[in-house]
Amino acid sequence: MKRVIFLLGIMLLMAGVAKAQDAKPQNGPEIEFEKTVHDYGDVPYNGNGECEFRFTNTGTEPLLIQKPKSSCGCTIPSWPNEPILPGESEVIKVTYKTNRAGIINKTVTVTSNALKNSTVVLRIKGRVLEQPTEVLPEKKNDFGNGSPVNND
Repeated sequence: MKRVIFLLGIMLLMAGVAKAQDAKPQNGPEIEFEKTVHDYGDVPYNGNGECEFRFTNTGTEPLLIQKPKSSCGCTIPSWPNEPILPGESEVIKVTYKTNRAGIINKTVTVTSNALKNSTVVLRIKGRVLEQPTEVLPEKKNDFGNGSPVNND
């Protein structure tokens, strides 16, 4: 009987400790993105490669964004340098250079002082269409009608 009471006491003590840890709110910045993937679809050659990723500081302290890192030089991020206060929203702008035809599948890694998700990977995808070929106008002969000259 003493063992049963002792075991019950230990279990209640452990449950109380676990509950005390859960009840403790964490104060700090949190980052929440509206989306983490942007699909350009089909983009014309040298077309608009800009997009935005909107986020909100859902925490209780100012949020600081460190320099985002892109997966290649053709993807250029820009971000707010000032702290984002709790409840405020901002954007990370990404520009993809569309001067090369083919599939787009790039990432931008965002690092911040957020408590839970201090690193977030943003992704852009799509396809840059082939560069249009220039059609040269047909050369006309000396007669101006575009017909070949027959010197027979």
